[in-house]
Amino acid sequence: MVFSYSKSKKGEKLVFNMNFDPDSTFHSTLLNNGDFSELVLRDDGVQITIPEEKLALKQVGVRVDGVYQVLSLEPATKTETKPIPLISPEKSSVEKTISKIEEHPPTESERIQCCSECKSTNFVRDYDAGELVCGDCGIVIASKITDQGPEWRAFDQEQKDKRTRVGAPLTYTIHDKGLPTMIDWHDRDIYGRSLSPGQKAQMYRLRKWQRRIRVSDATERNLAFALADLTKIGNDLNLPKNVLETASTIYRKAVKDGKVRGRSIRAMVAASTNVACRQCGIPRTLNEVADASYVRDMKIQNWRKQVGSDFRFLLKEYDIKPPQIERSKLISKYSEGMSNKGKIEYIANKILFAAKQNRITAGRGPEGLSASATYIASVLTGERKTQRELAEISGVTEVTIRNVYKTLVNNLMIESCY
Repeated sequence: MVFSYSKSKKGEKLVFNMNFDPDSTFHSTLLNNGDFSELVLRDDGVQITIPEEKLALKQVGVRVDGVYQVLSLEPATKTETKPIPLISPEKSSVEKTISKIEEHPPTESERIQCCSECKSTNFVRDYDAGELVCGDCGIVIASKITDQGPEWRAFDQEQKDKRTRVGAPLTYTIHDKGLPTMIDWHDRDIYGRSLSPGQKAQMYRLRKWQRRIRVSDATERNLAFALADLTKIGNDLNLPKNVLETASTIYRKAVKDGKVRGRSIRAMVAASTNVACRQCGIPRTLNEVADASYVRDMKIQNWRKQVGSDFRFLLKEYDIKPPQIERSKLISKYSEGMSNKGKIEYIANKILFAAKQNRITAGRGPEGLSASATYIASVLTGERKTQRELAEISGVTEVTIRNVYKTLVNNLMIESCY
């Protein structure tokens, strides 16, 4: 940052030049009294012209990038240019407090530090009455609180959708994030009247070009195809919205970094979905996601192997360490459709807890353990579910369920299962 100034030939004004980073934010005032008469913004700085009657001030205050500095103007001869030394004045305590408040304005709870009666900080906001109430003693601390919500009320989701005056929220599951508008296919005007043939032809052309400009380059075409396939997988697996948003974010990042090049789009979508399920704690296995994304006309052998390879590729490239699927959620999934579902879940969770205490679960997959515990619980409750049925639901083989079942029964001494 360079500061310089020079007097004009007649000596009636002072030209003050400042050169600094173009991205800096600039603010300048004359100290004590008055202001400069002319300010010219340049690409590399600012030029200020100060009248002769204000040269006696000898100082100019400048704020660059939020830092306030005082520049002292020393006497100069005609047409002479000199650097201006920077003076860093010490801020007063009042200025420090004001700057701190400007940077981080206090909230209502911070302004009212504690209750005046019981000294509690447990505050409850009653928006119906517009009051701030102490949650311990019940005293009203503040009243007439401004409600930041809408002025209308809605008693169900249908009324809320009708009365809201904003558009749909942003979503990463659409390639353009849901921002562009769509031209309706109904050829009617705002009053419901049919359009003339010429207007219909014009609307047809506008609708056609609207579809074309929504996908402008190869990246958007990739996202449009991939995110549509992601939505289909979510519908087939009944995935919640947060999983789809997370999977869309992961895939968008892979496309931006060029990680999708040379790989199957459908396989990368399935791998991103599986990573999102693991991060959000949704009990969906890799085989289930691969089967939901598989298309019969695709000539890719070992489809599950391809999806698993892309899944491990994403974990390695972005250093993702997703948690293991919770066994309790798997048990709830495997016991679906049973009449004694709650009792079976309770017994199966008890069996797994005892197995963990005896260090039997080490080195075994959660799917096999949960399926075996569910099988034992179904036998104990008298609502037997075959090992083949559990193998089809869990995606593991019958041999795995049988081996884990024998290990649990022998180590936990469960005699009534034989």
